[in-house]
Amino acid sequence: MQQSSQERRIMRRFDMRLPAAVRLDDFATLNLQTETQNVSARGVFFYLDRAVEEGSRLEMTLTFPPHVTLTDSVRVRFTARVVRVESPLPGSRIGVAAMIEEYEFLRSGGASEYAGTQDSAN
Repeated sequence: MQQSSQERRIMRRFDMRLPAAVRLDDFATLNLQTETQNVSARGVFFYLDRAVEEGSRLEMTLTFPPHVTLTDSVRVRFTARVVRVESPLPGSRIGVAAMIEEYEFLRSGGASEYAGTQDSAN
């Protein structure tokens, strides 16, 4: 098997279509609306209408609905680093894979409730 086709993910991915807002470092005031394709404890994959560079940082806010949390909806904001960009066909959206670096759970008013840091060495 070629190395490029080997599965490199450690954490299980969950196919979840969750609405999300993305802020790129270079456009800090612009929120881009998207929907996740899959989510894991360490990363997320989604599509954007705008090009991003591998290695760039972004901030994403999404809400896990009650059927996922088995309680109330939970809003999470995290910073992540883009680890892969899938080149689209002409006129298609751009696939973005990002590794979560830090996250925080948000109260309904937007204030942070808890912040955590992912250790990328594990």
